[in-house]
Parts: sequence; structure tokens; C-alpha cells
Amino acid sequence: MIALLGSLLWALPASAISPLQIFIDATPSGGTVHPPPGTYAGPIVIRKPVTLDGEGQITIDGGGRGTVLTIETNGATVRGLRLTGSGESHDKVDAGILVKGHDNIIEENQIDDCLFGIHLQQARLNTILRNRISSKPFTTNLRGDGLRLWYSSDNLFAENVLHEVRDIFLINSPRNQLIDNSVSRSGVGVELIYSPENLVQGNTIDGNNSGFMLVYSDYNTLRGNHLKHLRSPSGSAFSIKESSGVLIEGNEILHCGTGILANSPIHPENTIELLGNRFAYNDIAMYFYGEKGGHTIRGNRFEQNLQDIAVTAASSARDNDWRGNYWDLYEGFDGDGDGVGDLPHEVHLYSDRIWMDRPMTRFFRGTPLLELIDFIERLAPFTEPPLVLRDPLPAMR
Repeated sequence: MIALLGSLLWALPASAISPLQIFIDATPSGGTVHPPPGTYAGPIVIRKPVTLDGEGQITIDGGGRGTVLTIETNGATVRGLRLTGSGESHDKVDAGILVKGHDNIIEENQIDDCLFGIHLQQARLNTILRNRISSKPFTTNLRGDGLRLWYSSDNLFAENVLHEVRDIFLINSPRNQLIDNSVSRSGVGVELIYSPENLVQGNTIDGNNSGFMLVYSDYNTLRGNHLKHLRSPSGSAFSIKESSGVLIEGNEILHCGTGILANSPIHPENTIELLGNRFAYNDIAMYFYGEKGGHTIRGNRFEQNLQDIAVTAASSARDNDWRGNYWDLYEGFDGDGDGVGDLPHEVHLYSDRIWMDRPMTRFFRGTPLLELIDFIERLAPFTEPPLVLRDPLPAMR
């Protein structure tokens, strides 16, 4: 039957694009669709559990209208396709692939010239693997999300490559796993809004405006990610707002404007933990705002940052639990050779406070003028400089 359909469709005039929908509708549940190589018109809708395998030789072109491929079933597989030419409506969320079912597999597809990449809508237990996704050639704010989850839980998104999209966006979507993905030349790497208990691990965020943004999203784990070259003045590698119980562990933050931007925890018993991260070559490694403090910050490495800690008030950082961090600016010794400094590492507010109170002076950070002012303040301070933090057990290596 499929072979007969193929021969009939290919007999159409060259200007006509063969309707892939006929092949899909003619395939029984549990079957596999292997259409002849070529370009087919969208939109396409899969309404039963079939496997659509393009083997890298099938293109579905949406013609600039709506969503290219929609999955409205459970247990389908979409593999080896190129999806292109979605519409341009943000209101309608025009995407390369829209998923409205559960237990589907979407793997090894290329999605380009689509406003949104893959959109999961009230979908659970789907697996999205090794796809390459880019948006339309718009400015960053006008692009769509490369991956968008809306009220979707328990999905796996792994080893995908996204570039020139807006972000990966999760809203009201708990217990998902984002593992070993790459997001580059985009807006935000991963944005979580009201989305608790997600695992974000092993991802690479390179050359974006910002890295990870959490808003009202508790008990998320951000582990082993690589964030680099995030140079936007208004962005940061990690931005944590009104989110408690967040674990940020074993990440590498390199050459960013701000490594982490965080406010005080909502509940004293639900603090943010920053464990074993490396902050290197950043303008500011950590920036705290708010008056409460309360975060646990242990075993991190601070190397060659222009400034390790910035605060809106000294107590914002002083009341955190600092312990066992490595500071390349530590001026003490390890006389007993136990790997821990003999004296605490302390950070005070000297001339580095000027740019916080007067943002226009930020341009002069690191210049000989501010270095001189800082030196004079340390040599003969007129008043006792406020203490920002004290690490009682600074690591020597």
C-alpha cells in the first residue's frame, strides 16, 4: 500500500509537494512510516502511535504557516527529519514540533527556520534526544524558545544542540531532566518559572546573554554545567530569585559578567547551596542583594576574578555560611601543612564600594586610579571598613 501511494504521489507535477499526511494515516498503530526521500508539505499531525523515520532524507516544510508537526498521541516516535518553515506567531506558539501526548520519542531531528523549536504542552514522560534546533533569523528577543515546556513533567531532554534561539523555557513544569545539552548564541540558557524539582546537569551554555534563571522555582539541582562567555551587563551565569532549596554544585563559570546573582532565601530553613563550583575570569563572581543572607557556600574556587564578591549591603554576604573555599587573593599561610589557611580569609568593602553606589564608575574598575584609592584605604583607612565575609577555613589548593 505504501509503495503504491508513493508511486502515485511522485507522479504529481513537480510543483506539487507530496502530502506526507497520507503515508502517516495509512500506517497502522505500531507501524513505521518510511516515505520516499524528498520534501513534503506541512502541517503534519500524528494521531496514533507510529514511528515516522526520515532517515535524514525527509524535509517537512510548513510554508511559513502554523506549527510544522504536531503529535497528538502517546507512544509515537519521530526520528531523522528536517522540519523548517513554521509560522511567526508568538501568540499561537508556532513551532517545529508540538507535543500534546505522553511517552513519545523525538530524536535526531533538525529544526530550523521555526519560531519555536519543540513545544511540550501538558505532556509527560517524553524523551527528546540529539536534536539540532535554531529559531528564525530575528533579533534575540523576537525569537521563540528552542524548547518550551508548559505544565509538562517528568520529561527527558538530553544531548540536544540549540543555537540562536531565545532560551529553554519551563513554566509550571516540575521533575524534568535537562542533561548534556548545548545552548549558544541565544538569550537565556535555561529559564525556570514556578518549576520545582528539575535536574539540570552537564549542559554547556556559551556566548548567551545569561545562563540559568530561576524564579519561584524551589528544590532544583544545577550540577556539572559549563557556563562561559556570558558577557551581557544585565545578565549572569546564575540568577536566583525567590527560589529556595536550590543546589548549585560542581559547575564551571568562566569569563562571565556576573557568576551568580542571588537574593536572600524566602524561608530561613530553605537556603541555596553553592558547593564545589569554579568561578574564574569573571567581572564579579558572586553578587548578593537583600539583607538576610543564609546561603551555604563551601568548597568553591575563586580564581582571577576582577571582583570575587559584590553586595548591596555587607550583611547580604556576611551572614552566609562560608567554609573551605579556595581564594586566589588569600594572603595567609598554611604553617601546619593541613591544606587549610592558618587565618580566616576576610573580604572588606574598600574602594570597590564606589561602583556599587555610583554605577557610572563601573567603567573604571581595575584601573590604576581605583587601585591607588583602594591601596590608600587599606594602608590608612579613616574608618573601619565593613566586613563582607569571613571564611574561617580557606583552602590552600
